[in-house]
Amino acid sequence: MEELVRSGNTPQKVIFRIGIVLGAADGISNSQLVRNLGTTKSSVLKWRARYREKGLEGILDDAPRSGRRKTISAEKEAAIVEATLQTKPSQATHWSTRTMADAQGVSDTTIHRIWKAHRLQPHRVETFKFSRDPQFVAKVRDVVGLYLNPPEKALVLCVDEKSQIQALDRTQPILPLRPGVPERQTHDYKRHGTTTLFAALNLIDGKVIAECLPRHRHQEFLRFLRRIDRAVSADLDIHIVLDNYGTHTHPEVKKWLDARPRYRLHFTPTSASWLNLVERFFAEITQRRIRRGTFRSVPELENAVLDYVRARNKNPKPFSWTTKSSTLLRKVRRATLLNSEAGHRAAVGIDLKGCLARHQ
Repeated sequence: MEELVRSGNTPQKVIFRIGIVLGAADGISNSQLVRNLGTTKSSVLKWRARYREKGLEGILDDAPRSGRRKTISAEKEAAIVEATLQTKPSQATHWSTRTMADAQGVSDTTIHRIWKAHRLQPHRVETFKFSRDPQFVAKVRDVVGLYLNPPEKALVLCVDEKSQIQALDRTQPILPLRPGVPERQTHDYKRHGTTTLFAALNLIDGKVIAECLPRHRHQEFLRFLRRIDRAVSADLDIHIVLDNYGTHTHPEVKKWLDARPRYRLHFTPTSASWLNLVERFFAEITQRRIRRGTFRSVPELENAVLDYVRARNKNPKPFSWTTKSSTLLRKVRRATLLNSEAGHRAAVGIDLKGCLARHQ
């Protein structure tokens, strides 16, 4: 019992009970124990009697509570699960614990327990987009193969543009962070224009070549390609991963690339821009610099974005693709089968959680 008292993991209620038993063993009277421990005589008598009857086990464990624990039959639980999966309430888009409890004649805590046990979350919804690209398999293997086995003496750049970044200014000053209170900002804002961030993510070292331009036509894309051309050593081949946006395949862009044989393009499948690793960088800069920022003009927004890129490039962290193309395509086939069995047209809803890149 003394070792339990010294242990940092023993609950305080057990230490209290041990104090009563050890005090009694030292010959301290019940009245004195009441004063020393700040308790009642009935508590002292109870735990002395519990120790006398059951020993140490009697003071470590609580006695069973009175009353019968509510139970629910397996058939009723199965019916609740089936109703959650196969039905919807008549006046709502999804079930809540209370509406399901009313429909099934049980408590909302019972519904919560059953949903938790079966990992059901009707309050949540996720989105997906399927690709109908006839060259889907070939493009996936090409891009993923480039990520997992980049060529020697060549540079792999993931290129795209993040358009319509808004320079938003809050209508009232932001209230600062305080203990127990998060930073607060008004829900309404003033718009001061937009900009487009062109970015090229280096697959190997994680550095980003970036430029902010007012629009995202083929003229701006050509300007950004020239910037890449100036930044990359002339003795290196350049492999570019990009999506199927119209500016990327404009005749003027094709003409410029044809005149420079060191460039090789790798297109992601249509509706599958998540294959482009630069999208991971866009998510990062949106979360850390843009979404909660306050900008009173487009130049202020552009300076903030480019300052973030320059600071990041001083200590870059590359993203590492984590899934082989065979694993990814297997998920595609499984999702297609599930969608077909559900009565839908063959569609590809891919679970990306195991496929997206992470920092190395």
